[in-house]
Amino acid sequence: MVRLISLVIGAGFVFVLALALFFTAKDAIQNPAPHSAEHEFRLHPEDINLSSAGWFGKFDRQQVQRGFQVYKEVCAACHSLKYVAFRDLQKIGYSEAEVKAIATQWVIEQPSVNPETGEAATRKNLPSDHFPSPFANEVAARAANANALPPDLSLMTKAREDGSNYVHALITGYRDQPAELLKKFPDAKTPEGLHYNPYFANLNIAMPPPLTSDGQVTYSDGTKATRDQMARDVAAFLTWTAEPNLEARHAAGLAVVIFLMIFIYLTWGAYQNVWREVKH
Repeated sequence: MVRLISLVIGAGFVFVLALALFFTAKDAIQNPAPHSAEHEFRLHPEDINLSSAGWFGKFDRQQVQRGFQVYKEVCAACHSLKYVAFRDLQKIGYSEAEVKAIATQWVIEQPSVNPETGEAATRKNLPSDHFPSPFANEVAARAANANALPPDLSLMTKAREDGSNYVHALITGYRDQPAELLKKFPDAKTPEGLHYNPYFANLNIAMPPPLTSDGQVTYSDGTKATRDQMARDVAAFLTWTAEPNLEARHAAGLAVVIFLMIFIYLTWGAYQNVWREVKH
């Protein structure tokens, strides 16, 4: 009797859940949620075909160095690279002496303590130091950026979907709000202090356009510094900061595939040899 009652109660729960699922699905089909401005007007970045992309991709070190120059002269005033050390720059072609000079001449110094007074102080950067934050703390960062917190860029291309392409598209994507958007969504007007960018998640971003004109950076290798070129180069640099061992990973993956192919061939040969006299 108890078992029968339990079955009836269980069946009742299943029936109620089935009804709820049915009417929820019916309502969703008959009354779909209205599209938002973000859904209709957000754009997806185009592929910029960096040399590091693909299974056999490798970094173009000259381009990565140009991207570092863009970061240094444009982005470093607001954005940190807390997971990257100065000495890591040797991996993209800088010599030990050049790295030491970059660290020593870096505008922002390392926070330290005066050994005589015990008060807060700063010191020159060493190659072993990580890139210092441009702000003392989060409060200072928000105060200097209209209460917006500039994100750390070390892993940005890993943290965003289609990372390298996203960085390039975001930097070059600033534009006026289209009239069609305001006509269809009058409440979606970009608030004062924000900037319209169709590649940003909610279309409005606090960061002003970082690259405003061609020639904003003068490349030492003579490359013409157009806005598009600078955006591509800094995207390449941030791809490297997010995955500095990408080339080694690609090489290891290729070696594993070759090994597995040889192993499969030898296994098949051993199978044929062991069972060659057995009739199937």
